[in-house]
Amino acid sequence: MISEMVLVPAGSEELAGDLVVPSAARAVVLFAHGSGSSRHSPRNRMVAAELRTAGLGTLLMDLLSEREDRQDARTAEHRFDIPLLGRRLVAAIDWLEVQPDIRGLSVALFGASTGAAAALVAAAERPERVLTVVSRGGRPDLAGRALERVRAPVLLIVGGEDQEVLRLNQWAAGQLNAPNFLHVVPGATHLFEEPGALEQVADTVKAWCDDRLTSARDAATER
Repeated sequence: MISEMVLVPAGSEELAGDLVVPSAARAVVLFAHGSGSSRHSPRNRMVAAELRTAGLGTLLMDLLSEREDRQDARTAEHRFDIPLLGRRLVAAIDWLEVQPDIRGLSVALFGASTGAAAALVAAAERPERVLTVVSRGGRPDLAGRALERVRAPVLLIVGGEDQEVLRLNQWAAGQLNAPNFLHVVPGATHLFEEPGALEQVADTVKAWCDDRLTSARDAATER
């Protein structure tokens, strides 16, 4: 098992991350947090812990350096810079590919809020490496024209009471050429703080990733 704090090179910056990979992991889930959040997000960490019980590794990372994060806290200039955040995720995907103990593992992207848009941009840039993209309460609409270029299956999870975000997710789903599914958690609001809501998110993501891994394995066997 791997459990370590890592530094991921991204251009001129190094981004802090927490990498945990169970023995015999089947894939690594790369988390992209939302605006104003970090790799310490309790919601993402709870979901990550549940995914590891299903044999999935996790990498929770900050998409901004400490310097950028301090600047963003004053100006909010980076948190909505989707192209920048997308490039950071691409750098993390490429970094995972060259790590000796995990190279070759499929990569799933899990994005929350604006992180969902960044995940979709990264998936469009690395179609051969991304197994699937999951959005939790995300803003996939902010990915813009990248939506049309995504090839990996996409799971959109939205709270039933988060009406505006639900509408934006429905619009984004209509722009995707890739297989996609919109899962609505009844009674949940934007942060899924209601009892049992986040657990439902985790269970849904585990089942979705398991199906994607099974489909990829079957396709490889047929070839």
